[in-house]
Amino acid sequence: MNSGPFLVMVWEGLNVIKTGRVRLGETSQADLKPGTIRGDFYIQVGRNIIHGSNFVQSAKNKTSLWFKP
Repeated sequence: MNSGPFLVMVWEGLNVIKTGRVRLGETSQADLKPGTIRGDFYIQVGRNIIHGSNFVQSAKNKTSLWFKP
């Protein structure tokens, strides 16, 4: 987050974690697919272009760091 500007957002909806992670793309460079955020914008190993929570409780914890109820 120190290397440049960043954007924080919260997505809501049915199965949002599962479908959101599909949209983000695989975390392994070898598995990246075009049409995903990581697949289209990946630049360098070790620099995570985007992060998405993998569990509801994790998402709630991270959301509370940035947003008030």
